[in-house]
Amino acid sequence: MERFDDNKNIKTYKDRTIMQRLLYYARPVMWNFIISLLLTAILVAVDLLPAFLEGELIGMLGQEDLSNNYKMSFTFIILGGYTLVIVVAALLNYYNTMLLQKAGQRIVYNIRREVFVKIEGLSIAQINKTPVGKLVTRVTSDVNMVNELYTNVIVNLIRYVLTIVFVLIMMLIISPLLTAYILCVMPFLIVITIIFNKVSRRQYRRVRGCVSNVNAFLSENLSGMKITQIFNQEPKKKEEFSQRNVDLKKNSIKEVLIFGVFRPTIYVLYVICHIIVLYNGFNMVIAGTLLDKDLVKFYQYNGQFFNPMQQLAEQFNQLQSAFASAERIFEILDTETEILDTEDAIELDHLDGRIVFDHVWFAYNAENWILKDVSFSIEPKQTVAFVGATGAGKTTILALIVRNYEIQKGQITIDGIDVKKIKIESLRKHIGQMLQDVFLFSGSIKSNITMRDDSYSMQEVVEACKYVNASHFIEKLDKTYDYEVLERGANFSSGERQLLSFARTILHKPNIMILDEATANIDTETEVLIQDSLEKMMNVGTMLIVAHRLSTVQHADNIIVLHKGKIVEMGNHQELLAKKGLYFNLYELQYKHGDR
Repeated sequence: MERFDDNKNIKTYKDRTIMQRLLYYARPVMWNFIISLLLTAILVAVDLLPAFLEGELIGMLGQEDLSNNYKMSFTFIILGGYTLVIVVAALLNYYNTMLLQKAGQRIVYNIRREVFVKIEGLSIAQINKTPVGKLVTRVTSDVNMVNELYTNVIVNLIRYVLTIVFVLIMMLIISPLLTAYILCVMPFLIVITIIFNKVSRRQYRRVRGCVSNVNAFLSENLSGMKITQIFNQEPKKKEEFSQRNVDLKKNSIKEVLIFGVFRPTIYVLYVICHIIVLYNGFNMVIAGTLLDKDLVKFYQYNGQFFNPMQQLAEQFNQLQSAFASAERIFEILDTETEILDTEDAIELDHLDGRIVFDHVWFAYNAENWILKDVSFSIEPKQTVAFVGATGAGKTTILALIVRNYEIQKGQITIDGIDVKKIKIESLRKHIGQMLQDVFLFSGSIKSNITMRDDSYSMQEVVEACKYVNASHFIEKLDKTYDYEVLERGANFSSGERQLLSFARTILHKPNIMILDEATANIDTETEVLIQDSLEKMMNVGTMLIVAHRLSTVQHADNIIVLHKGKIVEMGNHQELLAKKGLYFNLYELQYKHGDR
């Protein structure tokens, strides 16, 4: 089973592959980026003006044949024009920023949606293998890092590269010789950048993995805080969190250290180039081969040449982080979903509810068989119960019917059709499941029963609740069906949550109903309501029940007794008691403990 491990066996992609896939998502807004590129080129050209004007002004002030009034007028004209250009450039910069932000948000919206849809399509087994916090990190934090790539990193990379190119052209125009001296340093710069790129990528992967581990730990332990407090395990959990926090801190420090070495190295090269320019430039001015105003321009452009180099280091920092996050996103998107519709899968409008298991074998892992050659048939409208010790395979049978997992051998059919040839959505649409651990979403009672499907009327909701006796406690609440449900239904008892799950199931009118340990840990008063609900629900369609309390299954049409993955007995309650087999022993055991 594939697991999204954030620190081991990470699937890696080439930079070219990542960039191609990221550009694919940018195609719908490509014109935004093209316009932004043109605006960026204009803004870069504007940034070159100060150095040029400063050199010209210094050169003009040094000319003794011009009057002071002319010099002042010329200076004001130049500064006024430049101020106007700066204002226009500021407006263009604002428009450029908004253009990129809108494009980036649209791209990120599509990526986040695609990742969420992909996760929804994964099998239960695949999702259970991965901590929720890690998946949340993929959809939120990692996608946000990719957003930075579209809205900030790419445009800045283009801006700094254009700046380097434009400045280099200006430097060549002013003095090819001085430019040649500067270019001699470039090989060192390129080598340092390549080394930084490789080292930083590895470290960014580790940092993103540590962030994911922290989120996974928080997600799990905040959900289980009640158990932590009950067993007084706060110090232990604090220690476990501290270890993950320390790992994140150490890797973050290493990340900063890598960047901290790279940028000062670039700065040293920058200082060396300044020294070269000043030394050779003064000699050329003295020799008369270079004007003093050109030396001023060249000196300024040399600074503008290396400033983008230093900024590129920072952009490489963010680029590596974005690429590391993109790898983690693509890892999910490239994961093959284990359970898919076949090409000839059909859509069903209705199920009669005839279920047949034909020599079914199933194992969660390798050859560790949970079900061994299991065969039985269930007729439409029948109520069939599965009983047996823990681990006998009862819940597994129910999970296989709705295709949460795929069998290794044999065949499962519903109404004579192999479940693999029924579209998964169509199959699950006609099967209602009521589980022991009822999950309620934050919202209202109505939204939890309808699953936020507005096609159901309020009258239908009320009728469903009355049918399963949930209305007994709902109508006592203030706001009744609009009563607020806290996260996971924390403000309801186990029995109340179970009745709400019954109402949710009945409202959706399933043809087959699955009841998995739904009466476990229910108080006596609520159990009476649930038993009455079950008797009504047995008339709705085919019902499959798993229960340890044999009092729940006594009225079933057929009881299938499982032991270590095999069927050992079948029959109704009285028939099984008469056999004095495993079912009889289970019944006697519960009878002696007063749990019937």
